[in-house]
Amino acid sequence: MAIDEDYQSTWNKVATIPGEDCEIDVWANDERPYEGTDSDKLGIWGTVVGVDMDECIGDGACIDACPVEVFEWFDTPNSTASKQKPLMLREPECIICRACESVCPVQTVLITED
Repeated sequence: MAIDEDYQSTWNKVATIPGEDCEIDVWANDERPYEGTDSDKLGIWGTVVGVDMDECIGDGACIDACPVEVFEWFDTPNSTASKQKPLMLREPECIICRACESVCPVQTVLITED
């Protein structure tokens, strides 16, 4: 299932976690509290570079495609889709080239310009 393109206006921001150069917003489509990366339901992470962590299969195509190395692997031990996901640690460095969007086989990456 592709990422919800309206998540920033229709989902709830439930947490903000530290990235390398920024804070990363975490979004949920329900009222549940954020339970961290050990949860089996992760939601969408990021604002400029949004990744639906629940639908991401963790193949790493976005990591390989990004020319400015926005992503790094992080562990998601309770995810049913994959045990590692790409984390946008350097989201402000995104150059809006959309390479990560175009290579994602399950369309779980969304670039949103300000």
